Amino acid sequence: MLAIEADALRRTYTSRTGWLRPRRTETEAVRGVTFDVARGELFGLLGPNGAGKTTTIKMLNTLLLPTSGTARVFGHDVAREPVAVRRRIGYVFGGDRGLYERLSALDNLRYFAELYGVGARDQKRRIGELLDLVGLTGRERERVEGYSRGMRQRLHIARGLLHRPDVLFLDEPSIGVDPVAARDLRRTVAGLAAAGTTVLLTTHYMAEADELCDRIAVIAGGRIRALGTPETLKARVGDRDVLEFEVYGVDEELLARVRRIPGVRGAAVEERGTAQALTVQSDRGAEPHARVLAALDGVRVGRVVSREPSLEDAYIAIVEDATTRREPAEVTA
Repeated sequence: MLAIEADALRRTYTSRTGWLRPRRTETEAVRGVTFDVARGELFGLLGPNGAGKTTTIKMLNTLLLPTSGTARVFGHDVAREPVAVRRRIGYVFGGDRGLYERLSALDNLRYFAELYGVGARDQKRRIGELLDLVGLTGRERERVEGYSRGMRQRLHIARGLLHRPDVLFLDEPSIGVDPVAARDLRRTVAGLAAAGTTVLLTTHYMAEADELCDRIAVIAGGRIRALGTPETLKARVGDRDVLEFEVYGVDEELLARVRRIPGVRGAAVEERGTAQALTVQSDRGAEPHARVLAALDGVRVGRVVSREPSLEDAYIAIVEDATTRREPAEVTA
C-alpha cells in the first residue's frame, strides 16, 4: 500500500473585492496535482513561494478540503476519513509557532502527548526516546524561550513524532536555522527515514533536498512540472554549462539583458550578504562569458566560477520554463 496518493488535487480560493460593485475572484492555488509516495520514502516537494506547496500539504494532512480530486494516506481518504488520517500523520512547520515559550521542552512534550492520546504509561519512555533522537537530552528542563532556532525546530520534530506517525510532513523545517543546526536537522530527518517513517519534505534549500530526498516533485503555478530522483532532475540540464558571477547591483533589467544573449538558457540572481550570485546557464560549448560581462557593463564583477550543473540549476530551469508557459490562474466574475 502506498503511503500517500494524490490524484488530480485542486484547491480554489474565492474572494470578493469592492463595495458598490463587488467582484468575485477565484484563484486556483493547486491545479490538478498528482503524485504518490511509497511507504518509507523521503519525498521532496519543491517550488517557489506561492507555487502551491503548503496548500498541497494542508490538503494531505486534512487542514484544507480539496476543491476537487482525491487524496489518501495509507488508504484513508483525507476528505471522508480525516480522523483516521490524523492518527497516522505528524506535521512540523518552520518558524517559532506551535510551542509554549514559557514552558520547558519536557512540559511541552507532556502537554502534546496528552493531546495526541499517548498513554500515561508510555509517555515517559516515549518522550525520553524523542529527546535523545533530536539531541535535546540534558536541556529538556529549560524554558523554550531560551532555545535557539535550531533547538526549537528539533523540539518541533519531537512533538510531531510523539504518537508514532506513519507519515511525517516537514514544511520548511530548516528555515532561518544556522548551518550547524541545519546539518543536525538533516541528520535527524535522514534517521527518521532510515527507521521506516515516510517523510514528505518541503524546502527552499536545494542542497538539503539533494542530500536527503529519494524522489523530488517540482511544483510551480499550482502544477507538478517535474518528478523524479535528484539525479534524474539534474540530467535535464546535463547538456548545459554553468557560470557563476559574483556581482554587485544587478537589477531585473540587466538580468533580462543577460537572458537575451544567444546560447543562454537561463539566468537567476541570488542575494548573498553584500554581494549577489548571478548564475548563467548556457548551451554546452556556447561560451557566453565575454558577452555576459559586456551585458554587465557598469556593474562591479568579482570572481567568476565555471561548474557542473547542480540540482539548484535544474530547479531554476524547470521553474523558469513553467513561468514562461504558465496559464492564467485567476478567473474574475
